[in-house]
Amino acid sequence: MSLLLWCLLIAGVLPILAKAPVVYFQNRDNGYDNKHPRAQQQRLLGRGARAVAGHYNAYEAFPLFAAAILAAIATSQVTERIEFLGVSFIVLRVLYHIAYLSNYDKLRSLIWFLATLCPVLILAQIALSV
Repeated sequence: MSLLLWCLLIAGVLPILAKAPVVYFQNRDNGYDNKHPRAQQQRLLGRGARAVAGHYNAYEAFPLFAAAILAAIATSQVTERIEFLGVSFIVLRVLYHIAYLSNYDKLRSLIWFLATLCPVLILAQIALSV
């Protein structure tokens, strides 16, 4: 169970870590505009715009994963397969962000699909076991 809790913690921190490239690109855009950061983010182009999109997507991916992990723990359905899927989600989400920043659009989409599949499979396994 502790592995799943670590995965949950890391998944919760990933959106915050994904902000680092956004800040970097904002600083390159005449300095970080702390009064209007979102307006500045909307002006970013290329890698900066992709960094912003990846940052937002990290927040979007978290709720389903959190629900799946908490459901596994709450129903005492912590198995090696669920732990594997939890770790896979984390690895895939990191790769997703790298692919996004690197502008590998098709690879990014495939990684997104595989990462999204992880919590779906966790919930499906729990549903079939209850």
